[in-house]
Amino acid sequence: MNYDIIVIGSGPGGYVTAIRAAQLGFKTAVIEKENLGGICLNWGCIPTKALLKSAHVFKYLQKAEEFGLNKVENPGFDFSKVIQRSRGVATKMSGGIAFLMKKNKIDVIMGTAKIQKGKKVAVVDKDGKTTEYSAEHIIIATGA
Repeated sequence: MNYDIIVIGSGPGGYVTAIRAAQLGFKTAVIEKENLGGICLNWGCIPTKALLKSAHVFKYLQKAEEFGLNKVENPGFDFSKVIQRSRGVATKMSGGIAFLMKKNKIDVIMGTAKIQKGKKVAVVDKDGKTTEYSAEHIIIATGA
């Protein structure tokens, strides 16, 4: 398959780049190794913020009287549910990126990319199958 632009990586830099390219009329594909949204959205920033929010709510419950509320006796937490909520937030946001890819007619290719000679990218999928793609422009947006 031939594209105007292939973006390797779908983190904050990659998915925004791909969307803008598609909006400008370029036939665009994104290659992602794991989940749309990259490390920040799926395992770093966003899940961490969701965990912190749960911790803040727990702390507020402990200090309810300071806010003019009735004291909450023995507030507790279920850590597995806290983690489940954190994962749910990340999954929902990743789904939002998938929606934006579809809305902007961007092809999402799952697998590990390797740049080849001649403006080509080889992608190895989860089953080990290699497919080659070509593009006039290849943008590497794999993060820090």
